[in-house]
Amino acid sequence: MCSKFSVSTTPCNYGANDARFLHSKTSVARKRAQGIKAHKCSSSGAIPRLSIKEFIPHTDLRVHEIVERQSQANNLARQDACRRVEMNPKLLEEAYKRCRNICSEYARTYYLASLLMTKQRQKAIWAIYAWGTRIDEMVDGPNAVYMSKSFLDRWEERLEDIFDGRPYDILDAALTDTVSNFCLDIKSFKEMIEGMRMDTWKSRYKNFQELYLYCYYVAGTTGIITVPVMGIAAESSVSAKSIYNAAIHFGIANQLTNILRDVGEDALRGRIYLPQDELEQFGLSDDDVFARKLGSSLLLYQNILDAIENNDYDNLTKRARVGKIKKLLILSRAYKKAQPVPGSIFH
Repeated sequence: MCSKFSVSTTPCNYGANDARFLHSKTSVARKRAQGIKAHKCSSSGAIPRLSIKEFIPHTDLRVHEIVERQSQANNLARQDACRRVEMNPKLLEEAYKRCRNICSEYARTYYLASLLMTKQRQKAIWAIYAWGTRIDEMVDGPNAVYMSKSFLDRWEERLEDIFDGRPYDILDAALTDTVSNFCLDIKSFKEMIEGMRMDTWKSRYKNFQELYLYCYYVAGTTGIITVPVMGIAAESSVSAKSIYNAAIHFGIANQLTNILRDVGEDALRGRIYLPQDELEQFGLSDDDVFARKLGSSLLLYQNILDAIENNDYDNLTKRARVGKIKKLLILSRAYKKAQPVPGSIFH
C-alpha cells in the first residue's frame, strides 16, 4: 500500500477499473493546460505590473504576467472557454479526502481556517497544501537523505503532467481538478519547486536580497496560487494588483517569521538563513549560531511578534512592547537553553 507521501517511481494501484483518474479527453485537457501555461494576454484589461520589492533585481520573476494570465484565464473560465478535466467522481472524492487528512494532521490552524470557505474552495486549498507538503517532506523529511538531486526534476515533470490532465497518483488527481476549476498558472508552482531546490544546494544567504528571493519562491508564490481560489469580490474597490501584492508579502512575512522561529532546527540541518552580512554587522558568525548564542535575541523578537498580534496587528498607532519583567524571564530561559547538551553537535 502506497503511503500518503509516496513519491515512488510507479503509480499507486487502485484496481483495474479505478486506476484511471481521467476519462479519455486528453486532447481537451492538454489544450486547456497549454492555454494556462503559456497564455498570450491581450493588451486590453491588463493588470499593472507588480512590485515584489524595489531592491530585488530579478525582473525575470515577472509576477505581473502570472497575475495577468490567471485573471485572464479565470475570465475565460466563466465564459466556459476553460474546460474542466473530467474525472472519476468516486476517486476524486477520495483524493480530496486524503488531501484534507494531510492538511488537518500537519497544519491544524490552517485547516480550521479553511473550514470557513465554501466546499469547493476548501478542497482546492487542501489539494494545494498536500502538494506543497509532499515537496517539503522530500527536502526536509526523514527520507530526504535518501533522495537523489534529480527527484525535484521528476517532481517538476509530474507537475507538467498534472497541468496536462494526467495525474500520476490519487493526490495529484486532486490538484489536477483544482487547477482545472480555478485555472491556476503553472509558473508559481514551478517557482516553489525552485525554492525547494535551493535548499538542496544553498545553506547560506549573503544578504537580505538573496533571502527575500528564497522567501518569495517558497512562500510568496503561495499567495499568487491561492488568490484565485479565495476569490476577489466583484464589488471590491481594491485593485487586483494590491490584493496580489498583499498576498505575496503575507507569504514572505510568514516565511521570515518561520526563519526566526526555526534558527536552531535549521542549524541542525547545517543551514543558516539569517543574512551573513547582517550577522557580521552585529559581530556574529556561523559558529555563534551553531553555539546557540542568538537565543536571547530570537526569544525577544518572538515576543515582539506576539505583541504585534495582541495589538490586532495595529503597528501604525500602537507600538509593540515587551515589558522589563518579561524580558528578564525571557533572558533566563535563553540562558538555560544555551547550556550545552551532552552528546549534541553543539557541545
